[in-house]
Amino acid sequence: MATAPRHEVSGPTREASSTLVGRESELDALTSALSRQPAVAMIEGEAGVGKSRLVRELLARPALRRLRVMLGRCQSPREPFLYGAVLEALGGLHRPHGPAPLIERSRLSPVTGVLRALLPELSDHLPEAPEPTGDPRSERHRLFRAVRELLSEIGPALLVVEDLHWADDGSRHLLRFLMADLPRDLSIVVTYRREDVPGGVPLGSAYRPPPGAASVLVDLRPLDRGQVRALASAILGRKSISVKFATKLYERTAGIPFVVEETLRALRNSAGAVHLDGATARQLLENVEVPVLLREAMTERLTGMPLAAVRLAQAAAVLNVPSSVELLREVAGLTEQRCHAALASALGNGVLYEVDDYAYGYRHSLARQAVYDTILGYDRKRLHARALRALEGLDPRPLVQMADHSHRAGDAAQALRYGEEAADLAAQVGDVSTTTRLLQRLLGTPGLTARDVDRLAVKLGQVAHTGLDQYDPVATLERLLSDPRLSTAARGEVRLFLGMLLVRQTGRLKAGRAVIETALDELEERPALLARGVSVLAQPFYGTTPLAEILPWRDRLRTLIETSEGEVRLSLQANHLSSLMQTGDPHVLRNLTFLPSSAPLSTGEQRQLARVHCNMADACTGVGHYRRARTLLETGLRLAIDAGTPFVVSTARATQARLNWFLGDWHGLAERAADLLDEYHDLFPVASELSLVLGSLAIVRGDWEEAEERLSATGVRSPHDAITPVIFGGFTALARLRLSQGEDTLALAEIDRALAAVRSKGVWTWTGELVPVAVAVLVAHDRIGEAQKLADELEHGIAAKDAPMAGAALEMARGQLAQARGDLSSALGHYDDARRRYLRLPAPYYEALAAEQAALCRLEAEAAGTEKSSRVPEPAAPPGTPEPPEAVEAAEELSALADRFAEMGATRDADRCRHQLRSHGAVTPSRRGRRGYGDVLSPREEDVARLLARGRTNREIAQVLFLSPRTVEQHVARTLKKLGKRSRTDLLDD
Repeated sequence: MATAPRHEVSGPTREASSTLVGRESELDALTSALSRQPAVAMIEGEAGVGKSRLVRELLARPALRRLRVMLGRCQSPREPFLYGAVLEALGGLHRPHGPAPLIERSRLSPVTGVLRALLPELSDHLPEAPEPTGDPRSERHRLFRAVRELLSEIGPALLVVEDLHWADDGSRHLLRFLMADLPRDLSIVVTYRREDVPGGVPLGSAYRPPPGAASVLVDLRPLDRGQVRALASAILGRKSISVKFATKLYERTAGIPFVVEETLRALRNSAGAVHLDGATARQLLENVEVPVLLREAMTERLTGMPLAAVRLAQAAAVLNVPSSVELLREVAGLTEQRCHAALASALGNGVLYEVDDYAYGYRHSLARQAVYDTILGYDRKRLHARALRALEGLDPRPLVQMADHSHRAGDAAQALRYGEEAADLAAQVGDVSTTTRLLQRLLGTPGLTARDVDRLAVKLGQVAHTGLDQYDPVATLERLLSDPRLSTAARGEVRLFLGMLLVRQTGRLKAGRAVIETALDELEERPALLARGVSVLAQPFYGTTPLAEILPWRDRLRTLIETSEGEVRLSLQANHLSSLMQTGDPHVLRNLTFLPSSAPLSTGEQRQLARVHCNMADACTGVGHYRRARTLLETGLRLAIDAGTPFVVSTARATQARLNWFLGDWHGLAERAADLLDEYHDLFPVASELSLVLGSLAIVRGDWEEAEERLSATGVRSPHDAITPVIFGGFTALARLRLSQGEDTLALAEIDRALAAVRSKGVWTWTGELVPVAVAVLVAHDRIGEAQKLADELEHGIAAKDAPMAGAALEMARGQLAQARGDLSSALGHYDDARRRYLRLPAPYYEALAAEQAALCRLEAEAAGTEKSSRVPEPAAPPGTPEPPEAVEAAEELSALADRFAEMGATRDADRCRHQLRSHGAVTPSRRGRRGYGDVLSPREEDVARLLARGRTNREIAQVLFLSPRTVEQHVARTLKKLGKRSRTDLLDD
């Protein structure tokens, strides 16, 4: 009987190279970061690129040996078991392998007692469990706190979670909780494949390390030709491998270390005495594709093993996840004695590995697939049937695996039973991706009854439209609508959910509304669902549909609300109240007093209450109630997160970014918005709003290329399929961009398109940003009559409406028109009124723009010899409202505004103010002594360096910074000298 060699957890094979090739810089970066605690390291890379090997090498570093290592792995197919990977890692603490014994119970926080039920192996070390609260949200928070408290007390520790792309949602949330507020003596390492991560975001949402924590992101790439040559030399035990052989090996393996290793092993096994560095070996490489080589490698190993060992390896391939000896034996159909001998052979031949304590499987999914492909079809079905029977005896039952095995075994009845049970469980714990994947597979199963199709189709629609999911169900739902087995009632429901999905997708908004309208005819006997469809059609912000066509839907929705109650009523009110607010209803804010607050709510009611708050926050942001929006958003986000409504959370975060723009909270906003856009890039309503924020920020920085790119994603090129307030903002920003670039004609074209959309839509409450820019462009083109008409339209459009931002814009427009006519006294009065209104919102950037216009107006008056007018008396502001500063010299005010703009991050606006001072012959007042920067870049030189790095010419830099070409030339020379660059080309190369 063969003897199995001792293996470390996930250790290298007996044939693996002892030399790690091409990863020195990654190891050094990881070691440097993890040597300081707390720290976070994220390692990403494709399958087979060597993430696990890198982790093993990292853990062997002397600098990390003082750390207690906890290792958890995520499995595929995963079961909907929350927190599984983290709990697996913590469960290993009971083994005496660490540098010190586990912390004494007396030193642990009482909250750690909640872990006793989840970690029975640690029960002797944990306090007694506290009494349950009965509140799932509180229990989850307790659990998160308990894990953090435990990790805080076990001394210097390192938590490693591998294959995060297969993690359950609970593990992602728990890891994010820990990583957002790391215990002092804890470091965390995660590995994942970005291409397999849901939404491309490994932790479920954007993440930035907390202040004070060391962090490193390692993007593990395939090896280059030289590194493949070095790896081949190490594996083959030769000092040098020919360039020809290494080049051919690189071409056939794409530089993936695992494939290189497996290919070389396969070649050595098949080539016999042939010299592997000769022409024959190169010919073998040329004639064999990489997948074939992998399969041949595993076939060679299987061939050298006894039949029982092959059956055990096939059982492991069918089970697909690391499994116990008992489970493997049952599936393989072996006796206990034969199973142990077979396992020893499989381990000794490098086919199976002890992946974890007493759990055996394949080192890599490609190896498992290679063995699986060697199994004949009939045997596959038989093994899957055995696997299903074996898993049925486990407690708890791994339903996802059972669904997969019954499907592959061809057992339609069991596939339906377990597939639906697994989908229901996944939906219950909020694992939307697993739910939709299972339901879509079931709906593609031949032989389903009409009742089955109805039930599964409705479940798919219900789950898919409530979450963010990488398994796009749209195609499945569209196919179902033409399935004759689908009943009329179910067809209407499926069509409704399809429409609700389509309105979230780029270019599908108009189609989605049409689908929903069709669905209503099929839902006459389903009043609750019909009302949901009506509530979507009653929203005013979809596309260019005129408000006059929306109002009948709104009236119908109001009637439906009167006959509804509970969760349905809250759901309808979430859309109705925000719709009223979007169009300036002056009474809607008072109607929020009826909302439930302290009364016990069901989970469904809490989700709808979250929607009410978040939708109203979005509406208040759209019309200018920024303080109220912030309050509503804080409550809504908390409710949405607690209730588990990812779509509501996504829209709320986009609203928050847009609100921060208006409030002037710009510090870190670009980074936050970019992270959110990466996370929600496939969700058009969210992505378009985030793109608007990023485009607006790029303009005030003078980053025109980025602004152009971002604003093109707001929907301005297809307004009928976009979110109306966003496209109004997008047109405004594009016009400002064209003006900044000196392209006045193009700015006018953007304004003409914007005004056509506004007049078609008929909603003026969203034009607070647009109208002042439009008036400025029209006046610049001597179209003062049109500008006056626009101001009159705005005044009429917001009459008796609650639209504070548009009201401030109206005063700005009046000031611009008065200034264009030469009535500087009236212009100053309107600008000052606009400032007061912006301050009340508050909208500091727009208040500063109004102040800039007022200062320029005063400069113009002084230049014309006009006596400065006193400010027009204004109504008293509400208590606590800040007042604009008293009249000061215009030059001093412009200088102060330049400082304000610079502090906000609006560097281009600051430069414009300084340029205007110079243009009017004014000396810029200095509030503080001019500091010297020595070898450090000054703020102006930092701007120059940023623009140089973008490839801007001196003339373009001068245009952005409002400087003369000669001055820019001097700044460029100083900047390059301080950076140690001989030319701008050197800077671009960096």
